[in-house]
Amino acid sequence: MNSITHQQNNCPALKKSKSRQKINHFTDVQGLPCIEKIVSSVADTPDPINTDIIGKIPEWINGSFLRNGPGKFEIGNQKFNHWFDGMALLHQFKISHGQVTYKSRFLSSDSYQANKECNRIVVSEFGTVTMPDPCKNFFQRFLSRFELPKPSDNANVSFVTYKGDYYVSTETNIMHRVDPETLQTTKKVNWSKFIAVNGATAHPHTEPDGTTYNMGNSYSAKGAHYNIIRVPPTKETEDETLEGATVLCTIAPVDKSKPSYYHSFAMSENYVVFIEQPIKMDLLTIVTGKLRGKSISDGVYWDPSLNTVFHLIDKKTGKVSSVKYLAKPLSTFHQINAYEEDGFLIVDMCASDDGEAISNYNIQNLRKSGEALDEVYNTLCRSFPRRFVLPLNVDHDTPYHQNLNRPNTTATSIRTNKKKVFCTHEDLHGDDLDQYGGMEFPQINYGKYNTQPYRYFYGCGFRHLVGDSLIKMDLHGKHMKVWEQPGLYPSEPIFVPSPDATEEDDGVILSVVITPNKENSTFLLVLDARTFEELGRAGVPVNIPYGFHGTFNATS
Repeated sequence: MNSITHQQNNCPALKKSKSRQKINHFTDVQGLPCIEKIVSSVADTPDPINTDIIGKIPEWINGSFLRNGPGKFEIGNQKFNHWFDGMALLHQFKISHGQVTYKSRFLSSDSYQANKECNRIVVSEFGTVTMPDPCKNFFQRFLSRFELPKPSDNANVSFVTYKGDYYVSTETNIMHRVDPETLQTTKKVNWSKFIAVNGATAHPHTEPDGTTYNMGNSYSAKGAHYNIIRVPPTKETEDETLEGATVLCTIAPVDKSKPSYYHSFAMSENYVVFIEQPIKMDLLTIVTGKLRGKSISDGVYWDPSLNTVFHLIDKKTGKVSSVKYLAKPLSTFHQINAYEEDGFLIVDMCASDDGEAISNYNIQNLRKSGEALDEVYNTLCRSFPRRFVLPLNVDHDTPYHQNLNRPNTTATSIRTNKKKVFCTHEDLHGDDLDQYGGMEFPQINYGKYNTQPYRYFYGCGFRHLVGDSLIKMDLHGKHMKVWEQPGLYPSEPIFVPSPDATEEDDGVILSVVITPNKENSTFLLVLDARTFEELGRAGVPVNIPYGFHGTFNATS
């Protein structure tokens, strides 16, 4: 079936085993299809090719749907270990007057060029550590193990914008400015040349005026710090990049040698919200990794003995709230939205109760089949949409040990001491989401509703290691609509508003759908965002790996 609306029904494939009922959202799935071709290397297609249109692509859609993700998983006879390590492949679906062309280009990063020139992996990535060059003598190989790992510029996570320009980004200190029309790299940009940070997330937030906020760590002999970054909206010269960027504030981890890993953060109208989660980075393990033949991923671990901490930072003053909002240990990669209402800060996110997921996305796991594949999936905790409601006005008169939240939410906030409030969440879904394996890659009508009260969000259902359905969630009643087809794996849904739209969901959803068991049949899917019915698809006569994030670059 193409599109269905669910209230509540049962799916035998996702029943929990009785022995694991106590483990939240862990599953007992059997018979998952093999998806190894989702992480198979492909050639790029730098010249635009036509697509085969089925149905109808609305003629008002004019622009480029840009996607980023790994596209090459081995160099010579060496293989990358982790899904996050593959060489960045940039994709463009150019939509105009109901027609679509496709092209792709490998990012011309230093990492890519060095690997290609040596025909071996010479730059370490998140889950892959490079070995000493066999052509060097023994003494040179020995000394090379004591070198600090150089940051990779393999920006394979997302497309982002600063000052109106497009960049591709990962989580190191290096981004690449890219021409969205040609997909060619126009400039390498190093965050540390402008501010004292050693990296930044691939998920900045942008204000309506173009001011952009991000987060990045800084490392020194005294340990790590978290930094809130602000980039101005405009540039004084055409070639300008991150000039004018400032560190709005700095936050010290509880343990400066073991800061938390974070993939993104939340932002409301007046606050940046940093969620310090119990996924930790052991800096000593990471720094000495090359000496021991270990990758960065070996220094990342889950510590469920720690609480999650919400830090609130005033965007105007840079002041960090003295009140710390605590929650039980959780793992979150992507937030949905955040906004302020009646003295409360509402933070919506996709989250799970376990932080082991990163280590399970090794490429060999994605390429497994049969019982081995099922075992990998069943040991992953599902991610679900959740809401936390944080009371902003906590002072000496605020009572202790009672729920401070409004009665219109099941989320609670309880003041436990002078500067601490313990919070529990409200589920933003009904039981029917369980059968779709939870949700990730959330998106909203960002241009109009980011930092504002909203009703709808979109994401991928995860009945496999990657998304295998598209879901629209309506917060009014927590009803959901689903698009799914057997054997098809849709990627992150991007909302594009209709011209002169008056309703929040007046527009389309764009998603690239991967077909691992059918050659040269990937397609761009276009759904009516309101009904979630398929409008059309543009078939691409080449294979495309499953990617991470994208954006729509509208043209007049």
